[in-house]
Amino acid sequence: MSISKAWQWSKDDSPIWLTPCEESYYLAHRWREKNYDAVLDLGCGLGRHAVYFAKMGFDVSAFDLSEEGVNHLTEWASREGLKIEAQCADMLQMPYGDDSFDCVFAYHVISHTDTKGIKVILSEIKRVLKPGGEFFITLCSKDTWAFTDGGFPSIDPNTIVKDDGGAEEGIPHFYVSMDDIMELFSDFRVLGVKHTDDCYYEGRRQNSKHYFILGGYGE
Repeated sequence: MSISKAWQWSKDDSPIWLTPCEESYYLAHRWREKNYDAVLDLGCGLGRHAVYFAKMGFDVSAFDLSEEGVNHLTEWASREGLKIEAQCADMLQMPYGDDSFDCVFAYHVISHTDTKGIKVILSEIKRVLKPGGEFFITLCSKDTWAFTDGGFPSIDPNTIVKDDGGAEEGIPHFYVSMDDIMELFSDFRVLGVKHTDDCYYEGRRQNSKHYFILGGYGE
């Protein structure tokens, strides 16, 4: 199993990392309607989603492997007058008790492991999620150019390691197909799966495909 490696924020100053993703707006509404309260922002980065969910009235906990990211979130929350429990931790061993959260939100983060690691992370999500709770998770798609044509070194049949510099240097990326998803999430209730393609952003054509997975556990 690969060792977790933190994102190098000093090499990525894109403003996208400070703006909540569009899916978070829907999820905040959905989870409010379900009277959920405790939200875990798994791999919070600089804190864009933790801050948003806290502003929407949720009781938010957040963690990331990057000390720089966690410090940024802590300072941001302080400026906004928000109470967010933030700490440095590894997603392979989450620092929370069983059945701690109504919701787990993991946006573009748990793919940063290998095949063995993803199974450990999903077992940890199942452990900390309350029965009847929900999760929203994104995973890299095997249809993405980086997996099919990127030429990056692989460490198992589903995992490559970026070696082209930048914030993701040396970080593993785990990729899935729809069949992989159904196998990996067999212990969960899969409520919906979307296959997306960010085909144009930052002023140029791109090929960045992901699976967006909404699901739950128990009850």
